[in-house]
Amino acid sequence: MLLFLNFLRKKKNAAKPKQAKTTSSKPKRTNDQVATRKGEIGEYKIDIQLDQLPKDCRYLSDLLVKNPKAKSGYSQIDHVVLTPYGIFVIETKNYQGTIYGGKDRKTWLINGKFKMMNPFVQNYGHIKALTSFIDKKYHDLFISMVSFTKRCTFKVGLDYRKIASNEMIVYDIELSEFIHRKVSVLKIHHKVPLLTKDDISTIYNAFAMANITDPKVREEHKRALKTNTSKEKTSSSFTCTVCNKPVSDKVKTYCLANKKFNGKIYCYEHQKTVR
Repeated sequence: MLLFLNFLRKKKNAAKPKQAKTTSSKPKRTNDQVATRKGEIGEYKIDIQLDQLPKDCRYLSDLLVKNPKAKSGYSQIDHVVLTPYGIFVIETKNYQGTIYGGKDRKTWLINGKFKMMNPFVQNYGHIKALTSFIDKKYHDLFISMVSFTKRCTFKVGLDYRKIASNEMIVYDIELSEFIHRKVSVLKIHHKVPLLTKDDISTIYNAFAMANITDPKVREEHKRALKTNTSKEKTSSSFTCTVCNKPVSDKVKTYCLANKKFNGKIYCYEHQKTVR
């Protein structure tokens, strides 16, 4: 009897079709997508802080304005904060690592290897673009701020961290704190506000009117920036030994430092063929 029951049980189990295991694999994000997502999170964190500024302050974010002196013909400004004692123009950076730089340097370094434009030179261009939309009497009220994430460590001039300076480096989480402290210092030096409520409204409206919201123009601006960046990376006079293709300074340095290449320079593709 037991043998018969076991036989039936095995037959029943065998009749059940095995369900195929299904694994849902999410597509991997590209480096650009990851960077964009991190940038969006960073901007969101800053917007939360700016929303908490005093009621006599106003701000605008993600402005795209005409700038004939810029390579793309436009300047894209992350944030502008209007206070009764100054106009803060904020450039945000989403880097990770140690930032090396100083006022006398056109380019700064990330981790001592990767170059970036001096962010205050970049922000100076943004400020000059904004001045073209407002009265000259407001031109001396600009304060340049560069915001980095807490994933960075600063090895820069000490003046950049002083409230007395009109060029300041801050971490994104302390942005509103530095604005508040800067305004407090300016209040001590000036008995009356430098900008009235009407002044702030006038400047705000001027910047809002100058802001380009057309998606096509914004996309063209992004493409122009990418093209210029690519050209800068390959503007070196050094070329690949095999195909004569121009290579970046980074590739050149790598090849010359690698004994395997015997003092010769190869593009990325031909580096793989060297044994």
